[in-house]
Amino acid sequence: MVKAMLSLPCLFVESRGSESKHKQSTQQYQAARDRAMNSFKLLKLIVLFLVTLVIMKFFSSSNKGRVKINSKIMDMDTNIFWWNNYTPEPENLDAPKEPPKAEKNLEKKIIKKEPEPNPEEPHNLDSPVEPKEAKKKPVIENVKKEPEPNIEEEIEIIEVPVKPSTGPLRLVHLDLKGAAPKVSYLKQIFPLFSSLGAHGILIEYEDMFPYEGELEILKSPFAYSVEDIEEIKTLANLNKLELIPLMQVFGHLEFVLKHEKYAHLREVPKYPNSLNALAPDSLPLLKNMLKQILKRHPEARFFHIGADEVYELGESEDSKRWLEKNNGDVGALYLSHVSNVCHLVTEMRPGMKMIFWDDMIRKISVPTLQTSDVPKLAFPMIWNYNPQIDMQSLAKLLEKYRDAGFLGVWFASSFKGTSGVDQRWTPLKHHLDNHLSWLKVMDSMDQYPSLTFQGIAITGWQRYEHFTRLCELLPVAIPSLAVCLQTLKYGSFNEEAVKAVHHILGCNIKLDPNICEGSGSFVGAEIYHKVRKIHTELQSSIDSMMTDHFLRGSLSNYLRKYNFANPRNLRQFKTKLRKLQDDWESMLETFRKEMEAIFYPDTVEEWMEDNVNEQMTKLRSMVQDTERIYDLDGRKKSLNT
Repeated sequence: MVKAMLSLPCLFVESRGSESKHKQSTQQYQAARDRAMNSFKLLKLIVLFLVTLVIMKFFSSSNKGRVKINSKIMDMDTNIFWWNNYTPEPENLDAPKEPPKAEKNLEKKIIKKEPEPNPEEPHNLDSPVEPKEAKKKPVIENVKKEPEPNIEEEIEIIEVPVKPSTGPLRLVHLDLKGAAPKVSYLKQIFPLFSSLGAHGILIEYEDMFPYEGELEILKSPFAYSVEDIEEIKTLANLNKLELIPLMQVFGHLEFVLKHEKYAHLREVPKYPNSLNALAPDSLPLLKNMLKQILKRHPEARFFHIGADEVYELGESEDSKRWLEKNNGDVGALYLSHVSNVCHLVTEMRPGMKMIFWDDMIRKISVPTLQTSDVPKLAFPMIWNYNPQIDMQSLAKLLEKYRDAGFLGVWFASSFKGTSGVDQRWTPLKHHLDNHLSWLKVMDSMDQYPSLTFQGIAITGWQRYEHFTRLCELLPVAIPSLAVCLQTLKYGSFNEEAVKAVHHILGCNIKLDPNICEGSGSFVGAEIYHKVRKIHTELQSSIDSMMTDHFLRGSLSNYLRKYNFANPRNLRQFKTKLRKLQDDWESMLETFRKEMEAIFYPDTVEEWMEDNVNEQMTKLRSMVQDTERIYDLDGRKKSLNT
């Protein structure tokens, strides 16, 4: 017990030492654990930081992707179609059920397209006469699909843009069925049109349109390209000129019906003028043509379908059968086709306002017009190019169109191409008087409140028809156009109008000698002056030389044939003839280059052949014979070899 008691202090000391060691060990363990915990926390922070970076990068990429997608959608909204209004492919419930054929692969697709917004609106002169039409049920069309490549045809149905009305339009008519200007010239001339007071362009493409596919044969070898059309639209927009396409659909289809492929569609087999509207292939042909032009002009509010001078209407066998069943009413036959064409256009372009030349309906009775839906679909364009318009006759036309139910009318004057089928030099007073007459008609429009005056087209015909020669060139008629536009702008060709023309063109209008006096600053002024020189001097200068009685006596046609003349008699004429030829050759070489800068080669060749070559051939031949016979030194007769 005592021994045990004595051993207690030792145990206590030993216990305290052991406890001290244990405590030290625990502290070391705690320190190590703390260090490990700190390292683990640090590692967690690093991992968390890295994860955060990854997440941030992921969301950043996602947002960029969404921005890119949204940007694409906005681009589609702006430039292609309204995404919200995309019409999915419907099923054609009206199509006849046919068993599938191996050789036919039919596709059906409709794209509903809203008009492309225009950043620079053209002159806002819309018609107030029609409310916006209700949207029509899209037309579903079966299109034959070629085996290779796999292409499906799309029919675009585009709503016509609606613009506020501010008044009638003044349109400049560009007739492209002859002497069509290069786009580089239009780039210079469109600003001039605008500065002279034009609001738009009535563009009659004819064979200058870039038809594609099976219609490619219709286009001229020098037809505009698709890119050219886009540039023309851009130029018009930049100069605030509204574009209105014109496509003939009945008469004046010579550029189509001259082709063997379409000759069977003539109203009269002998003549290529008029379409047989009742032939099975006629409407499909027109639909294809209309579709291609409308596709290139989604911005258009108006479309001119021509339909004038439908010669021999009613003479085809199809027409005769139709007339037998319809009381022989040729007017009703005409209106039926115009109505069909209007519906073709509105199916592809709901709300489109049609225009047509009025001459074919002048003799159609009011009841017949009222029976047709044409008065609700289209505006007649009353054309009259005479210096003095018969006001009484025109008033009767206006009353007739009002009673027939037309909601508005257009007028058509002219600045060139109506004073002679072979006219070369534009008669200024003729066209000025025509516009002064039209101003009187415009002043009378208050008498017809239900007929809205839509505007006037100042026509500039380049040919009377596809098969006739060229009329005045566009640069030659620019002074006439300036006079006409300024007369319409000021209400007469008063002092203000005269000053404005001088300021814009850089020359003074002289109605009596029929010239624009001065060098001229307008584009094409060089051609204007050289054509005037050709018009007034070429033939007269040559005739003056050729009709000299001494030359005729010394070098008659018989003497030229047998190389028989006295060089003493020829010497005084030889130098004069050579100088006359050299002067004209030099001028014509410059003229040809100036023409080639504006027109295509076929126009240059045609104009030179019809207006220059005959006279120059006569002069060259005389110079050649004179110099040859002069060098023979008075020999005996010998036939030309």
